[in-house]
Amino acid sequence: MTAHTRHGHHHDHSLEAQREEMTAASWDERYGGSDRVWSGRPNQRLVEQASELAPGTVLDVACGEGGDAIWLARQGWKVTAVDVSEVALERVTRHALDAGVDDHIKVGFYDAMADPRPAHGHTFDLVTVSFLHPAEPDFAEVYRGIAEAVAPGGRLLVTAHHPEDVATGARHDHGAGRLFEPDRVLAALGVDPGDSTDSADSPWEVEVAETPDRVQETPDGPLAVRDTVVRLRRRLG
Repeated sequence: MTAHTRHGHHHDHSLEAQREEMTAASWDERYGGSDRVWSGRPNQRLVEQASELAPGTVLDVACGEGGDAIWLARQGWKVTAVDVSEVALERVTRHALDAGVDDHIKVGFYDAMADPRPAHGHTFDLVTVSFLHPAEPDFAEVYRGIAEAVAPGGRLLVTAHHPEDVATGARHDHGAGRLFEPDRVLAALGVDPGDSTDSADSPWEVEVAETPDRVQETPDGPLAVRDTVVRLRRRLG
């Protein structure tokens, strides 16, 4: 599981500071400070949403240390895992080897600020991006770029922290608009949430647009949090 919001106490919420958090230097430093930043377990929402899908090719955007990528590979997916941190990508390679799925996973560098498109052309049966929270002015361009990688008939799966978590104190505020609801994703991709599956004007069919709750284990004990989950299917036409 990966998260592109910092969980430390950052008080500088300027646009420059928010963009700095997305850089390779920032994330290499973050990963370099610990042998393991994340649990190694797959994102719960990915497991819920992808378990019913037939395995094919998948792009794991902002893959972190590879928990999601390894789970996907074990389900039979051919995984391309990309991240802005070379330190993280080295860990994905090592963890995939340890898990015996290295033949199902390849890694690649992805810097959303330099080029929001992690792949050129409609390529992957599934594109999954978990907890990638760019600054609000950059949001639409980043998510449109990511969505371009979805092949006709393929799916885009977005999981994020819901802004209500700031209001409840479950997460720190990292700048206005960093956490988002499903409608932000739909708006970025030109999908009218009121049209759902029946809009012939959109290349996307909305399969899931939800804000489910879950319990997150923390060093201080269980914590109730809310997620944003969006799953879209690109139409064949």
